[in-house]
Amino acid sequence: MPDHHAPLFQTLAVGDLELAHRIVMAPLTRSRAAQPGNVPQAINAEYYRQRANPETGASLIISEATQVSPQGQGYAFTPGIHSPEQVAGWKAVTEAVHAEGGKIFLQLWHVGRISHTDLQPGEGKPVAPSAIRAESQTYTHKSNGMVQVSEPRALETDEIPGVVEQFRLGAQLAKEAGFDGVEIHGANGYLLDQFLRSGSNQRTDAYGGSLTNRLRFCQEVADAVVGVWGAGRVGYRVSPLGGFNSMHDDSPEETFTALATELGTRKLAYLHVNEEFAGVERNDANDAVYRAIKAAFQSAGGGAYIACGGYEDASGADRVEAGDADLIAYGKLFIANPDLAARVRQGGPYNEWDDSTFYSGTEEGYTDYPALAEAAPA
Repeated sequence: MPDHHAPLFQTLAVGDLELAHRIVMAPLTRSRAAQPGNVPQAINAEYYRQRANPETGASLIISEATQVSPQGQGYAFTPGIHSPEQVAGWKAVTEAVHAEGGKIFLQLWHVGRISHTDLQPGEGKPVAPSAIRAESQTYTHKSNGMVQVSEPRALETDEIPGVVEQFRLGAQLAKEAGFDGVEIHGANGYLLDQFLRSGSNQRTDAYGGSLTNRLRFCQEVADAVVGVWGAGRVGYRVSPLGGFNSMHDDSPEETFTALATELGTRKLAYLHVNEEFAGVERNDANDAVYRAIKAAFQSAGGGAYIACGGYEDASGADRVEAGDADLIAYGKLFIANPDLAARVRQGGPYNEWDDSTFYSGTEEGYTDYPALAEAAPA
């Protein structure tokens, strides 16, 4: 193993888990749920199985984003965790992962305003903290291509406990499906992020205005999910500087260090930070924000810091060695390299990903990337 990769191969306790190394599989939407019903299917189980053995693949898999209710869906062909059929489909996935000795968390997702009336129950408007339409696109059917998201409606104050309950039920069903824990999707401009950031939350009730109020929905969801799993089996994902889905905040360092502190006091297993995404790059100024968030989370009692976004093997190892991250989540590299850890351990080579197949819906570009052993000459 190249010496500069060694930091990635230290064991680590993360919440209630003991992880074999620091290489995590990031949540990756792949748009391959069976229809009708957005149900995980056999090719999904095979895809995750291929990446599950910690000796060659991920020490922890974080599933693709999974809607906690029909209202929470924003894209066609994404899986849910709100029906018996979905629970059964996911159970086949977790059994396949566990048969390889792997660990997998389900990512709990509500898209909020990043949806379209075609995807909503009764063709209603998507919901959001405020009735502000995002300059974003989604897809409702493969034949339609990308379409503008619909104008949302603001959630009534008395509706919010019901949305919190969607997350709690999703967490409960994830447990029934055999997952090892859950990650709350609070990043990339989806519902939790919309409540937190000043640019998308213009409410005047207890869930808007001050930072204290904008934190409230995030705290309530975290508490509901921890109530199901215990803090040692719950992570939370954020994208503090990301502008994806028309997002901005007037004071991101203040906002996200406050959130990190609140999550840390709840002793969550990890905080997963999307550091480089949709035009945001790592630089000295941005790194200072990420270090502040990490310090706030961990000094308040939180667990590991997972860094994600554009990392390669050496840059991930450097980040861990510098103490700026505890684990590195890889996305596109894991799409193309099911045995990523084995490849990192020896310094490559790496398969190239084909982004034209990321959302194509078939086995091509999904379960057909070769492992090292398969690619080796006879």
